[in-house]
Amino acid sequence: MNDQYLEGKTALITGASKGLGRAMALSLAEKGARIALVSRNLDLLNSVAKEIKSTGAQAEAFKADVTDEAQVAALAKSVIGKLGKPQILINNAGINIRKSVTDFTLAEWRQVIDTNLTSAFLMCRAFVPHMKGQGYGRILMMTSIMSHVAIAGRTAYAASKSALLGFVKALALELTSEKITVNGISPGPFATELNKPILDNPELNAQFISKIPIGRWGKVEEVGELAAYLCAEEAGFITGTDILIDGGWTAQ
Repeated sequence: MNDQYLEGKTALITGASKGLGRAMALSLAEKGARIALVSRNLDLLNSVAKEIKSTGAQAEAFKADVTDEAQVAALAKSVIGKLGKPQILINNAGINIRKSVTDFTLAEWRQVIDTNLTSAFLMCRAFVPHMKGQGYGRILMMTSIMSHVAIAGRTAYAASKSALLGFVKALALELTSEKITVNGISPGPFATELNKPILDNPELNAQFISKIPIGRWGKVEEVGELAAYLCAEEAGFITGTDILIDGGWTAQ
């Protein structure tokens, strides 16, 4: 593969304002892709877009709540109007609420399910029709080690991510004839905003690291490079599966 193996491709990434979303945006842009950055925070998105543009790559920021059906429909029109039909869709938007199942409110449960799972359905329903007929396509879902294992206090998160993995498998089979691959990336412990409650607690942080065989938190750039490879032409035989990137967590 040459260094610009995504040249000519347009990639849309949700939850792109920080963390893993930002890292994937930077990595795909480095490989030549045009980037559509999506989140609810336009200021942070503009900062990422500026960072990408400083490298000579193209990026546009789009503010949208991807749990909202009307906003997703409007987003599709805006993205296609500015950047054309995307070939790559990365559903990365996600949240985690940590508490006992008996302490969850129904509103909190729905917030996690809608953000982590329903948003992926809405985005795929809106963009897949435009991805068809191009002879190439890549859809990545940010699943989780919680698609495979669990921790107490993560009922909503684990439920949403396990369901998302099922969605990956079914959608992959739907889209094989279009040469659109669909895969999950299951990050383990990464030092992102989502894990701030653990990172900010020295005792919890030490306990967490002790459970990671490699002995450290993951680096967001490692997910960025994996996502970029899965979007390459050379990854066209990988579909309907999930790539664990967890420092050995689930091997135990």
